[in-house]
Amino acid sequence: MLEELKVKVVEIAKEADKSGLCKHKSGNFSIRDKKTGYIVITPSGIAREKLTYKDICVMDLYANVIESENKLRPSSESMMHLEAYKVRNDISCVVHTHSKFATSFAVIGKEIPAVVYEGMSYGGIIPVAPYGRPGTRALAESIIEPLKKSNACLLANHGVVVVGNNPDDTLLNAHYVEEIAEIYFRALLINGGNEPPVLSLEELRNWSYPTEIKL
Repeated sequence: MLEELKVKVVEIAKEADKSGLCKHKSGNFSIRDKKTGYIVITPSGIAREKLTYKDICVMDLYANVIESENKLRPSSESMMHLEAYKVRNDISCVVHTHSKFATSFAVIGKEIPAVVYEGMSYGGIIPVAPYGRPGTRALAESIIEPLKKSNACLLANHGVVVVGNNPDDTLLNAHYVEEIAEIYFRALLINGGNEPPVLSLEELRNWSYPTEIKL
């Protein structure tokens, strides 16, 4: 069932691991099938280098496991993924990582402003969701308000969640989140802890492809 999506979720999970967005079985990934509404999601406790599409679980939005070919349990943070899909009908992918720079800001509860233009790809500002213990309803509900403002949010003392309508773009935005978090960290360091100049949401929204270029 949904083999193509299973293959794709394995692909983005392994790419996230390879690029350092998450390590040592941390993080989880899911894609929503637009036709059935079912969610394909990575299982709990499987190292990425051993992960195959047969390990991917299929769930509905009410946390019922529809299929688990290898009898594995879905990610313990499945409820957070399901809540994201309920809140955002427009998305079809959820990427949860523990990338180091972004998670550092999550630990101190500090949102990341738009210091460079790549921030416009996920909404400009990365808000912080209030703390919720991993795997709990509290964690799932913590992302509701942040995801109404942005396609990315920090999980207090935990990590990062990025949502989108395309798996490749969602993973790309997870990379942008980490890169911008590192740039912001270095800018604060260089500037003696003082806030650097930031781009306004209006400025981000006003960007357009240059009309001078004739195709």
